Amino acid sequence: MKNKLLAEIETLLFVSGEKGIEIAQLAKMMNKDNAAIMQTVELLQVKYQENSASALNILEINNRFILTTKKKFSYLLKEYAATPQATFLSNAALETLSIIAYKQPITRAQIDEIRGVQSSGLVQKLILRNLIAGKGRMDTPGKPILYGTTDYFMDYFGLKSLAELPNINAYKEEVTNQEIDLIL
Repeated sequence: MKNKLLAEIETLLFVSGEKGIEIAQLAKMMNKDNAAIMQTVELLQVKYQENSASALNILEINNRFILTTKKKFSYLLKEYAATPQATFLSNAALETLSIIAYKQPITRAQIDEIRGVQSSGLVQKLILRNLIAGKGRMDTPGKPILYGTTDYFMDYFGLKSLAELPNINAYKEEVTNQEIDLIL
């Protein structure tokens, strides 16, 4: 039973990504009390620390627990970040970046709604690439971060202003006309 709980918490820590998850959230999802969940998270932390074959670690930041890699492997992450695989922007990342560029300032939840899928990993990748940044917070409950493009984004895409972004409405018209031509 304890191994199953460890694995379940590990799973939830993994899927929560860099946002992390609170003990209270874990407890509610696992139908356990906070103390039992905290004890299990601490066991998992010790398991990772004592296992030299594991690259994983659990950090606590602002009452949220985040699954990370051990600091001793940071050199690998730096090497990876410099590779073409890490610098290449996937179609999903470009889609997310486009949404932010055209709709800024925009929250991650609004991006998720437009894309129809969760985008936190892509948003973090774009932040790490310095293509987007937090531009303030929305004045609503939870005060979500508002994202927008950076000066580096402008330089990366050779833009002097956002007005130089391609006109989406003209593109929509062109696509619609092509569809009509195909039907006729």
